[in-house]
Amino acid sequence: MDVPAPNPTDDAALSAVVKDTARQHLVKRGASGLSPDAVARADGLAVTAVEAVFPHRDDLLTALIVDAYDASGAAMEQADRAAAATGAPAGARLLAASRALRRWSFANPAEFTLIYGSPVPGYHAPQDTVAPASRTPAVLAGILRSALEAGELTPPRRTVPGGLLRPEALELFGGAPAAPFSDIVERGIVLWSSLIGLLVFQVFSRTHDSVLDEAAYFDHAVAVAAETVGLVVPLGEDDH
Repeated sequence: MDVPAPNPTDDAALSAVVKDTARQHLVKRGASGLSPDAVARADGLAVTAVEAVFPHRDDLLTALIVDAYDASGAAMEQADRAAAATGAPAGARLLAASRALRRWSFANPAEFTLIYGSPVPGYHAPQDTVAPASRTPAVLAGILRSALEAGELTPPRRTVPGGLLRPEALELFGGAPAAPFSDIVERGIVLWSSLIGLLVFQVFSRTHDSVLDEAAYFDHAVAVAAETVGLVVPLGEDDH
């Protein structure tokens, strides 16, 4: 039998309860079948109470996606700030931020799958997800900007031609710099996609039967990917 939601006038508290149950649903069953009705049954709440904060499945999915992007982005931002506060060079900041994203991804595989796995059938992400999704590339862009200003980048041997990016991508970086780093944004997207692709392989166990030490391999792979933007990542730290 449905029971009244606790603190029915407190939408924030109810929203938190619903999202927590929805995350448990993601862990057990994935995004398939997620709905206000399913969450209400799992929580013993009235369906109308759940629908008061998340009227439709897509509203609930969007909330979970926004939370996942925000949490993963915040982990990277915190790690980058901590590294920068010690005076670490851009390469060390990149490694710290990448490790932070890896830790979050393994600690929250269901949420990682939600934002970086297969698209949910019938779901189309609204504009609300754009800003949270931009936090990860914004961290990378900030690190590359600092490296450029500090003279820590090596000019590329092969440049990416202009005219391939949307204006929004260039705006996130603050515009295209002068040669020989005029393609830094294009190359930064290669770095970004390499980082996410590497995590997809590790979180989804695509490398477990090929790699002996996945944490160490991750560090070296980040260092290799960083070479595409002319950035040197120092290795040898013990904290993976």
